Order: sequence, then structure tokens, then C-alpha cells
Amino acid sequence: MSTPFPFTAVVGQDDLRLALLLNAVSPAVGGVLVRGEKGTAKSTAVRALSALLPTVDVVAGCRFSCDPAAPDPACPDGPHNPPGAFESRPSRMVELPVGASEDRLVGALDIERALSEGVKAFEPGLLADAHRGILYVDEVNLLHDHLVDLLLDAAAMGASYVEREGVSVRHASKFLLVGTMNPEEGELRPQLLDRFGLTVEVAASREPDQRVEVVRRRLAYDDDPAGFAARWADEESAVRQRIVAARELLPSVRLGDGALRQIAATCAAFEVDGMRADIVMARTATALAAWAGRTDVLAEDVRQAALLALPHRRRRNPFDAPGLDEDKLDETLEEFGSEDPGDAEDSEGGSGNDDEPDPDGPGGGGGQPPASDGPEADGGSGARPEQEYGDSGEPQGSGAGAGEQSAVRASEPFRTKVLSVPGLGDGAAGRRSRARTEHGRTTGARRPRGALTKLHLAATVQAAAPHQRARGRSGRGLVVRRDDLRQATREGREGNLVLFVVDASGSMAARRRMSAVKGAVLSLLLDAYQRRDKVGLVTFRGSAGEVALPPTSSVDAAAARLETLPTGGRTPLAAGLLRAHEVLRVERLRDPARRALVVLVTDGRATGGPEPVALAGRAARLFAADGVASVVVDCESGPVRLGLAGQLAGELGGTAVTLDELRADSIAGLVKDVQRRAA
Repeated sequence: MSTPFPFTAVVGQDDLRLALLLNAVSPAVGGVLVRGEKGTAKSTAVRALSALLPTVDVVAGCRFSCDPAAPDPACPDGPHNPPGAFESRPSRMVELPVGASEDRLVGALDIERALSEGVKAFEPGLLADAHRGILYVDEVNLLHDHLVDLLLDAAAMGASYVEREGVSVRHASKFLLVGTMNPEEGELRPQLLDRFGLTVEVAASREPDQRVEVVRRRLAYDDDPAGFAARWADEESAVRQRIVAARELLPSVRLGDGALRQIAATCAAFEVDGMRADIVMARTATALAAWAGRTDVLAEDVRQAALLALPHRRRRNPFDAPGLDEDKLDETLEEFGSEDPGDAEDSEGGSGNDDEPDPDGPGGGGGQPPASDGPEADGGSGARPEQEYGDSGEPQGSGAGAGEQSAVRASEPFRTKVLSVPGLGDGAAGRRSRARTEHGRTTGARRPRGALTKLHLAATVQAAAPHQRARGRSGRGLVVRRDDLRQATREGREGNLVLFVVDASGSMAARRRMSAVKGAVLSLLLDAYQRRDKVGLVTFRGSAGEVALPPTSSVDAAAARLETLPTGGRTPLAAGLLRAHEVLRVERLRDPARRALVVLVTDGRATGGPEPVALAGRAARLFAADGVASVVVDCESGPVRLGLAGQLAGELGGTAVTLDELRADSIAGLVKDVQRRAA
């Protein structure tokens, strides 16, 4: 796009524009993470910002954009002392594609020239291109974790380090980091969220007049980009001048002890981990004062800084909703608004109020919800468990299976045993099953296919050694040719598709087991989040199976669907398995490299229709024929157990575990593992 959409022409999105401008004034704020649904001008606003940034002076011919006034003494293209000719150019906006390689991000050494010519030739990457500009990552939540780590490390240190086979290159890399993401496609890890200075939630306006103005401006821009930009040139120039003025004023802004005390109290009140939030809030409040043309930080600056810097830092697991309680924020700022500490009575009163929201927190309520949820989950029946079933295995009369039961709350999640797919895959990088990856331990060598990225030095020397006499080697040098080069093969971990197939029939609710079952699935979802898996959810009850959630990277979406899952009716086990098989077939076409792990959560009681058990067995054998890894979580309980889940696991070609054995610290599971090893 040769003519970007003007920044000042973006309709609404005040928080987004403010966060971007604050980082333009003070890059030390640490960048912006923009979260929101598709079509909300996230990318448009970021691309428009680059046109507002002042031009930069660079050393002529320097590939690393060194500042002539203060050149980097360790610049690979240096030394630049004394600096020679310089040139002015616009600030760059560099985009990092989701599928970029590590070498594309940090740069690469030319291994062939290093070995054959002895030349340390370094080709700069995107981190060098973005120095003193903007580095934009669209869909940052889909970026591989090791790339995000490299990206955030460079942003924090202001430099990039490249290590390859004993050769080290370091260059300056200071940039404004902006990431955008759609939360529906998965969340970033909390520790990565914390590395972004500010975060903004954006959504499309629900006001008709504002939406009309968005459409009107977009159509006008599409018809004549240059003419539309010219009409907004004065506004763009005014904002550009204001950024320059705020940058000049920034060193003069005073952050008083009172404002610092408010910042510290706010971060403590919201129980934010670490000290990065305090530092970011201080820098943001200072930038806000400079943007407003003031030299003193006011309480309103601290409040706005908290709204931008704290919401994403309060998210400690994927099921926590981001956000900030503004009433609590105002109370904290008012309490610590003066130099004098508040009296003890006020502090105790504030502490009591802070405890009120706890029952609504993750897994909240302690031991009370099971007591209140019990009658609903049990269908109001006080009968003994063995009296609730007839010959078919379904509840009788007006018990849990007679109709749909209201959803019950999941029990507290726990740490689960590691479930993995056997064999060696080559899917997306993750932390579950063994796979051939670019990162991990070296397991062998092969001829390179395309560009050489990871040299296996010993294998290369072994390949070249037998040919030295024929190549007329002289002296001590080793003559290495391209055919001798060997690529290192490495083994790491991959992320899988974990497809949950959950029995929601009446037999699961009859013994008040659904709370425990949901807790187990929630625990497995947490494990899938930590291991970078995609997840899907298929449920079955009544007469059919249903795709409650198509495969996605958003485990919190799966948790939300699980929370509202009703129970009741018969157990169409075969229908549920067939629906899951179809989901896997479609997903295999979309992503052939990602291997699947099916987690079937059921008591194995198949009912409804002719020969339900035989039909379920035939459906299960489809998974075994396709070589799909599977685990059956046996939910059967009580003194009399039929062992149907274990038989089903045999048909699937997988294994069966009970709810107790699913726990990582399960004594029964440890004993079973010891017995298996002894056998």
C-alpha cells in the first residue's frame, strides 16, 4: 500500500490511538499489544502510525541504521568513528510474518562461505531492519514461541545476539514493538503478555452513526488514496509536531513521590506479579504528561496508565478474563492520593471489600457450589446408586436420564499425567509429543534440502575427509565443498490436536459425576494450553453427537463451552465417535502434519438403537485403523463396575485411565506404571 490510511482519519478507537502515540513519544514504554475481533482497524492504525514518526538520520551505507550522533561501537558494519556521511530517511515499519524462520528474524551467517572461504559473512534480519522504527507482528499469538522469546528479548535489551557454530554477532535493535491478535484464535502465555508494555482491547462500534462514518471514509480512501490523504494532511502534520514536542519535553517531566506511591499501591492492590508493571506504569504516566504538555505527573495520568498497563498482567491462566475493576482502581488512587498513609481502619475496610469478588474467581466458591449443585446434578434423587439403573444401564423414572439437566460447575482443576502420541512427528512446534524440529537435541545428520540452517560439523568433516588427497589439499586446511555439508537433524516436541469426546448422557449425571468429569476435562485443557496444542470438543447425548467446538487454539473457548454443557438422555456412543472421526478427517486435510490425540471421556455405557455396544465397537475400530492415538478416561464408579470403558479402549487401540489415575500425583497411577515397567 503506497499511501497509508491517515492515522487521524481512524474513527473512534481512542485507547488504541493513545497507546500507539505514547509509545511513539517514549519507546521505553515497551510496545503495544492490540487485542480484538477482526475488522476493527488494528492493522490500519499500526501502519498509519509509521507515517507520523519523524525522519531519522542514519550513517550512510550502514545496514544497521546507526545514529550518526551516537553510532553503535559494536556495529558489525563499523567502526563509525568518526562518523562519515549520513542520510535522512523515513522511519521504517517492518512486518514479521507468522511463518518466518528464526534466521529471517535475527539474521543468518553464510555457513558455506565461512567454511570454504573463512569469511564471517552475516546477513541482517528483520530485527536489524526495524532498528529505530516499528516492528509489527500481526497475529502475534500464532507466532512460534521461540520466535516470540527472541523478539521480546531483543525488545527488552535493545540488541540482538546471533550465535552460530562459535561465531557471535551482536547489533543494536531498538524498536517500537506492536502486536495484534484475535483472542478467538488463542491466547499468549501470561509470561509473554507481561513483556508487552501496554494492551488495548478493541471492538467495532455499535453506534450506527459511527459505523456509517467508518464506511464513508473507507470508501473515499479506496476511491482516491492520495486525494483522501491530502485532505487529512494538516491533521497529520499537527500530530507529528505534537509527537516531536512531547519527545523534547519528556526529559523534563517530574514523577513525584506521590505519583510513585499511587503506582506502587495500584500494582499491589491488583496483585500483579513482579515489578515490570510498576516500571511500565511510571513510564506511561510520564509519557502521558508529556503528551498533554505538562511537566508534572497527575493522578489522572496514573489512572490512565493503569488502564493501559495492568489488564493483561492480571491474567494468570488461560481461563482468566482480562480487565480491570475501575471502582477498585479509583478507591486505591483516592486512598493513596496524599503523602500521608491512610489510617488503619480505612485499610481494613478496603481489604474487606477486596475479598468480596473471590467466590466468582476461577474455580471459585471453594466447597460451597458442590453442595448447592448436588440436587441439580443428581436430578433430585436420593436413591442409592445401584438402584438408579435398569438393565440398559440408563437411569429410570424421573432420575437424571429422564430429561436435560442444568449445567453443573466443574470441580477444581489439577495437574494431569502427560498424554502423548507415540512415534515421531513433524508438526507445529509444541511441548507434547516427540517430533523432528528445528530446535532440540541433535540426533543425526542429513544432506541439506535447500538452504543450510543448522550445520552438523562432525558429519561435514567426516564427509569431506576421504576426498582431501583427490582435491589436492595443501597445508593444514581442510577443503570443504558444498556436497560435503551436512544439516543437523534435531528432535524436540510438537503440539498436537487434542480432540475431547465427552459423554453428556444421563448416565454421567446420575451419580453426580459431571462436576468431577468437567474438572478432569478442564485440567486436560490447561495441560493442552501449556503444551501449545489445538483443541476441539465433541459431545454426545440423546440421539446424536455434536461438535461443541471445532478445532481451535483457543482453550478458553473450549472451557466456556464445557462450563455450559448440559446433560441428560441416552448414550449414543457410536454417533459421538463417528462425529469425532469426521472432525479428524476434515482437520487432517487442513493440517496434515498435526497429529491427533483423542480423549474419550465416558463410562462406556452405550444405549439407544439396536445393538448399541456393537455399533460403538465398530465405530471405535475406525480410529484404530487410521492409527489415531486415543485415551479413554473411565468415569465409571460405584461398587459394581462393568469395565465397558476398558473394552472400548481396546477397540480404539488405545489405553484407559480412571479419573483418579489421570492425576499426575496419583498413587494408583504410580503403582500401575511400576507394574507395567516390571512386566
